[in-house]
Amino acid sequence: MKMSISDNVKPSMPKTNNAREFMRMIKEYSQSDITDKSVVGNLMTELTTKKFDWSQPIHDHVTSMANLAAKMKGMGMEVTEAFLVQFIINSLPVEFGQFQVNYNTIKEK
Repeated sequence: MKMSISDNVKPSMPKTNNAREFMRMIKEYSQSDITDKSVVGNLMTELTTKKFDWSQPIHDHVTSMANLAAKMKGMGMEVTEAFLVQFIINSLPVEFGQFQVNYNTIKEK
């Protein structure tokens, strides 16, 4: 069961080897406000600190960041498109410097 849980949620999951006990603890845990705050905090940290490291295509990196923002929106913490774009641009290495300059000089309509 733990293998199917997202990596960013695993640290906050209860530690037990009994499946029934694990499910009971998850049910109790999922009904608390602390869970939502913890998960949103983890997602926010991941979104704001994520860096593109060439280990995956850039498309996958951007999609991953958009998915983090969508998860946060589903938990009541909306990330606007402008903030998401800025987070993505900030996550790019220096090789994308010209792209960053070009984006920053575009005037919004």
